[in-house]
Amino acid sequence: MSDEDAMAGAVPTLDQARKQISRYGLDADPQAVLVAVRLMAAGARLDRASEVHFSRSGLSTGRYRLLVDLEDSDGEKSPSHLARSLGVSRATVTGLVSGLEREGLVARRASAEDGRGAVVALTARGAERLRDMAADHFARLEALVDGLSVDERGLFLDLLERITRRIGALTAD
Repeated sequence: MSDEDAMAGAVPTLDQARKQISRYGLDADPQAVLVAVRLMAAGARLDRASEVHFSRSGLSTGRYRLLVDLEDSDGEKSPSHLARSLGVSRATVTGLVSGLEREGLVARRASAEDGRGAVVALTARGAERLRDMAADHFARLEALVDGLSVDERGLFLDLLERITRRIGALTAD
């Protein structure tokens, strides 16, 4: 049995949520708690699977996202704009760019708009890496959700958007 198979059996149940809520004397909706806990567990599993998936192409999830962001931005973007669009710190972008630059997938250069600033540019080699992995990548993405109908995928997208807007509930003071 793989680690992923073993983890699938360790998914919390509604009964477990009820027992925990009762144990702590709380007035919480067990189903709401279970949905949130399972979503976090699925997110963690998806993060691990994504890293395995992208490692086949010599990338990490973060490095892939940065390359795609550059490609979607006509090939170049400032580090601060990359940080903002990726939802990470400038320090994280600096680390990602350094590794990608060593591999020749991106290059740093002076901004054409502002000679004082710098931009990160997707190189031909970086664009080629994305092209080379596209067929397998998109086939695997489709396979991930092929158990859902078109209508279910539409509903799922709506639900994900609504939940994503509420992520701040976990970090609010």
